[in-house]
Amino acid sequence: MSDILASPSAMPAGGTGGRPPGRQEIPIWRPTARLLVVDPDERVLLFGSVDDDDDRKHWWFTPGGGVQDGETIREAAVRELAEETGFACTEAELGPVVATSASQFTGYDGRLYLGAHTFFFLRVPHREIVSDGQEDYEIAFITGHRWWTADELRATADDVFPPPLALTGLLGRLLRGDVPDPPVRLPRRDPGS
Repeated sequence: MSDILASPSAMPAGGTGGRPPGRQEIPIWRPTARLLVVDPDERVLLFGSVDDDDDRKHWWFTPGGGVQDGETIREAAVRELAEETGFACTEAELGPVVATSASQFTGYDGRLYLGAHTFFFLRVPHREIVSDGQEDYEIAFITGHRWWTADELRATADDVFPPPLALTGLLGRLLRGDVPDPPVRLPRRDPGS
């Protein structure tokens, strides 16, 4: 989860961040492994947090996080899945990459990041989450989790990353056994939002 360092109100970075006017900050490259985790009732798992500027505004995101030095994207996905959810799988059980996306955001450390996100799809046998492996900042940052139906995602007023229409479209394909080749490119926002 370490790539989700700031709330949506901090994305994308604005202002000069203390830099002299006219000088642009170069974002720090941040590859991530993300997981579309689906339960037996075909609900997708998302973690929740609250907006830094308005604690009444909730937002949701997929499990996953940054790739550590020397780690492959698949190794990162397996590690993040276990740390954040308690579910275990092998790299082979992840299957192929099903989607990619990118985002630019300011982290809580005030630095600008360019996230390159790689998504895997995984069915799990139950909905019980074990979060014992989460790091302290994840425990402080994540306010809860929820298993969402496609209809619930399409109807929510909360921010969801990846965006609800793109996410539900991809999940519909995956649940029918239609694995995209090449992977789908997910937008940062749904059209018209």
